[in-house]
Order: sequence, then structure tokens, then C-alpha cells
Amino acid sequence: MIAPVFVDTNVLVHWRDPSSPEKHARAQGWLRHLWTTRRGRLSFQVLNEYYSVATTKLEPGVRPSDARIDVRNLLAWQPQAVDGDLLDEAWEVQDRFGFAFWDSLIVAAARATASRYLLTEDLQHGQELDGVIVLSPFLAAPADAA
Repeated sequence: MIAPVFVDTNVLVHWRDPSSPEKHARAQGWLRHLWTTRRGRLSFQVLNEYYSVATTKLEPGVRPSDARIDVRNLLAWQPQAVDGDLLDEAWEVQDRFGFAFWDSLIVAAARATASRYLLTEDLQHGQELDGVIVLSPFLAAPADAA
């Protein structure tokens, strides 16, 4: 079984943001790999954050029509919905690890999607969170998630 990889918002943003060429290239490589292997997972929270950041905070910003195409394409990864059970799980993560709520919601969604890895630059690379291993897309290569 190939282990799923949950992708955080920052990876998607770097995928579309050429202002940091190294991060841009690494994010592109990760997403290309996850598309090819069909291992990518995410949540509606991630999609919503991506659309907002890509269209309002990037310079130059992603055109809304292009960001909408990205979001529609990423629906193929069957995003995890935020519901009452996920909120309860996020609060448990927050209480246990002391993370900010939004990070806790990402961890809870990664667990809910049975992801083995969480691809993010927001948490400590290599940290294990009840079966989910944090990978920084800028410190790890796709082969590290084999």
C-alpha cells in the first residue's frame, strides 16, 4: 500500500508563487509526484485557504479564474470536510500538542484521511503526531515518503 500524503496550504501556495524559485520548484516537484502516484490528500480548509491566499496575497496574484481551476482540479483528491467530528479531533490535537487551532485542524484532517505523512513547512520536520509524520517539502524529497 502506498501511503497517502496530506498537503498543507503553504505547499499549494509555493506551487503557484514564483517569488522564491527554490520553494516554487520543490512544491512543483512534490505536487507532480503526488498527482502521478495518486497519493495526494487535502481538506476543504486547505482549498479555501489556498484560494484566498493565491488570489489576494501573492504578488503577482493568481487570477481568480486560474485559482478556481486549481481548486476544481484538486477536488479529485476528495477533500476532507470540516464537520463536528473533525472539530473534536482538532481540539484533541490542540490540547495534546499545544498547536494553534488551524494547525490542529490540518493534523486532524490528515489523520481523518488516513495519511501517513503531512507535507507542511508550518510544523517540525520529522515530528510524529499519532501516526502522521510531518515532512517539510523543502527538507524532504518525494522518495522520503515512499
